[in-house]
Amino acid sequence: MAEKILVIRMMESYDVAAIGIPAVRHMKRCFPDAEIHFLTFAEGSEIMQLAEPELTVLGLDKADWPENFVAAMEVFLELAEIVSSHNYTEIINLDTWFMPCFLARFLKDAGAPVIGNTLNRSVQDIIDDFKQQSLSSDYVNITEKYIQSSWSGMHSWFENWWLHGEPPEGGYPEYYLRRCCGFADIEMDRQIDVTADPQIASKPGKTIALAVDGVSSTDCYPASTELASKLEEKGFNVYKEVDGSDSVKQKLSKLKACDLLVSIPSGAQWFAAAVDVPVLLISGHIDPQTIMPDYATDVSDQPISVDNLVEGITDIVEGKTDA
Repeated sequence: MAEKILVIRMMESYDVAAIGIPAVRHMKRCFPDAEIHFLTFAEGSEIMQLAEPELTVLGLDKADWPENFVAAMEVFLELAEIVSSHNYTEIINLDTWFMPCFLARFLKDAGAPVIGNTLNRSVQDIIDDFKQQSLSSDYVNITEKYIQSSWSGMHSWFENWWLHGEPPEGGYPEYYLRRCCGFADIEMDRQIDVTADPQIASKPGKTIALAVDGVSSTDCYPASTELASKLEEKGFNVYKEVDGSDSVKQKLSKLKACDLLVSIPSGAQWFAAAVDVPVLLISGHIDPQTIMPDYATDVSDQPISVDNLVEGITDIVEGKTDA
């Protein structure tokens, strides 16, 4: 019987770029004769299809994953039926979110060949506790309480792993796949072949992409408007819509036409890495060793000044600063 393998990673598109793509390519190298499928969520389908056009991608649309817990369980039980109908010889759950682990546990209890991450309790136990109103929110929301894994390295996922030994060159994605999931010989191949946006590429001078607006005031760069203005005064072109409403392909194409991405700790750096654009991380209070960007500001609870940041950007673009 020919091997037919499903890889599951249902997080956001940035995460699929960082972890899903190299994992699928690793599976293709390890099992060249196998049929590989990939299960993901929302824009994750688009980015995987850009990276691997011939891959079979099973996608759950954003609108089809309800916020309501009971409705979400019903959706994932229906998804389990779809997965089961494919008769996979191996199902690899790389995910750590509750619902994908719920899916993996249901499939495993039904006799499917599941490896990787699952819930540490049966689906029936979860349903019974919910009916009896004894299922705690902590169990659903705190990964350490619900997850179990067939990978012995997953225990280190809960530790400050970047403080122990030399962090891998690829940062968190490489650490997760190589050390947590046991893909010791993985090649972190996450390149996506897109054409650079001609409108940006044709502009004279260097173009700096900015991804400095977080979801809250505590994780954004507070002087983003001033930063863009001062970069333009220095003669740089500025692309500010990295976190905008463009499609994944448009974002990648525009990033590819840029000379540097300046980003807070967010997913944007993984898109930049996919199109070979260097990244300057505004570290804030995040240790840059967790991400391993090309360049990083010092760790500080106080935001770096715009003048210092512009000076650093200028030095990088002019080749005066080593990675």
